[in-house]
Amino acid sequence: MNSHKPDIENFINTLYNKKTIYIPLAELGVHPKIKSQFIGREISGLKDEVDFWYKAGYDYLKMQPKADFNPAKIGVEEKLTYNDDGTVFRKWASQGSGVISNESDFSNYIFPSISDFDYSGFEKVKQFLPDGLGVVGQYGDIFTMTWEMMGFENFSLAAFENPELIEQLNSRIGELVLSMFHNIAQSENVNALWYSDDIAYTNGLLVSPDLLDKYFFPWLKKIGDLAKQYNKPLIYHSDGILFDVMDKIIDCGVNALHPIEPKAMDIKEVKDRYGDKLCLVGNIDVDLLARGTVEEIKKNVFDNIEKIGDRGGYCVGSGNSIPEYVKFENYIAMIETVQEYNSK
Repeated sequence: MNSHKPDIENFINTLYNKKTIYIPLAELGVHPKIKSQFIGREISGLKDEVDFWYKAGYDYLKMQPKADFNPAKIGVEEKLTYNDDGTVFRKWASQGSGVISNESDFSNYIFPSISDFDYSGFEKVKQFLPDGLGVVGQYGDIFTMTWEMMGFENFSLAAFENPELIEQLNSRIGELVLSMFHNIAQSENVNALWYSDDIAYTNGLLVSPDLLDKYFFPWLKKIGDLAKQYNKPLIYHSDGILFDVMDKIIDCGVNALHPIEPKAMDIKEVKDRYGDKLCLVGNIDVDLLARGTVEEIKKNVFDNIEKIGDRGGYCVGSGNSIPEYVKFENYIAMIETVQEYNSK
């Protein structure tokens, strides 16, 4: 199914917006059911993860430290639910009020400590990596966890009535996540960093630029500085339309932007305006992957490559992640279309 030989250096050079030998594939997440279907067995450990990313034609394996930001399970439903890519979905509370509404809630909340995070996988994976396959270290959601733990309505009110509470919570979460990137960036086995934190949706930013300046961009800048310090490219993920803050994203040291959600931003416009500063990652419509035909997928991939791929600085992938409801044959078609183009 795949004759591709991974070349992490080609992927890294693409993230640095250089013209490279071939156009790489990239995904932030692929649901375990899709992975299992691809390799023909259940995903039960690091070796299975490596086998999937290698056999599917990627140049890297995406890894996270193991972490639990709610070890006491305060406000959590008993039954776990999952994100589209198969990761555990955090659900602290409703949109209105979260588990932290005041200083007392904050004082009583049990946060993890830095020593609770488990990075052992980043060392163990080395024994399984075939030649050319690298590792991308990923975590995120400093801003997202801040408002989710408060509930969006409560967060919005507190921005005016109790900003000190937001600052305390944001600082605590930020320092914890930043410690992860300190650790990941120093790992000899990690080739690139990926920070994910949604700040927008299809019609605009989730909050005002002023609030992002307080509770998001300072952390992105610190992660960008770490990436630069350790000479590793930084990919940033946010859904939605980002034109209003694109210059700030770039100024934070981001090298590549994901996923260029097709319903929110036209990828050619993004490339025309920012292609000299940013590698673009993704943009293949998830809805099309779920509902469309193989021929439509091929056309979407070829159209993107024709519009922006020959300029360098583009990785083909979905416009978000690969959920379990994506048609398997469409996912395969996306991969094989990229391989077909690269073999010319």
